[in-house]
Amino acid sequence: MLKFQTVERDSFYTRLDFRPKLLMMAIITVIAFIWESPFMQFWLAAIILAAALTAGVKPSYIRLVITVMIPFYILLLVTHGFFNIDQVKALTGKSTLTPLFTIPEDWWLIGGAVMSREGFAYGLNVIFKTLTLTLIIPLGVFTTDVDTMTVGMVRARIPYKIAFIFTATLRFFPLLFQEIGTIIEAQRLRGLAMEKMGPVKRVRVYAKVAVPLILGAMVKSQHLEVVLQSKAFSGSAIRTYLHESVLHTIDYVLMVFMILLFITAIVLYIVYGIGTFAGPI
Repeated sequence: MLKFQTVERDSFYTRLDFRPKLLMMAIITVIAFIWESPFMQFWLAAIILAAALTAGVKPSYIRLVITVMIPFYILLLVTHGFFNIDQVKALTGKSTLTPLFTIPEDWWLIGGAVMSREGFAYGLNVIFKTLTLTLIIPLGVFTTDVDTMTVGMVRARIPYKIAFIFTATLRFFPLLFQEIGTIIEAQRLRGLAMEKMGPVKRVRVYAKVAVPLILGAMVKSQHLEVVLQSKAFSGSAIRTYLHESVLHTIDYVLMVFMILLFITAIVLYIVYGIGTFAGPI
């Protein structure tokens, strides 16, 4: 039976309850949104990346995420470097920005455009920010069993319906991936050679796969609705649970550490400007 992607290594993160992981994901997300310094964002992203690798998140998954995001990262550097002038001036307090390079005047349409050093740095800040937000989710989700995740969310006073929808979605993804593999395998049995196709033709094939995939997903969702109705699903959290969610000493230690980290980051940001775009770091 297929499950949502989980780590295959027992580690400190897999032994944690899901509640401190929720707190960790929330605090890291808030800090990543607040900080504007590319230097601080880089180290935050590097720490989360190291933690994800230590927890057992597959390097192939991280490499795939970064590869898919590369065009988006390039777009961020271009837009912030060339066009995000007013915001960068307001953040730095400068009336003029430092030119990094200028496109020759004879270039059509974009000739004479200037990329600023400050805009480029702000683009790096956004890139590291998105990388942190992208990696913090698998660090918390991939290291937790789905059933334990449901109980942990309920114990954290999250409405049971929301917890059920979230975990049901995690269970639904592997079925979609299996459906994609089945459709492509059926196409190969009919003589479709995906390996001999170019990138454009391969994209067209995947686009055609979307129609039966969506129809299959709709059928499965209808079956799920019938099953829930037949079992008189009410969404009430007052029920028995097969799995337990118990906070241990290490869970309390992590929660206290994350709260202190959040308070420290906010104080340093407000009082000393550490984490601001034009700050000392």
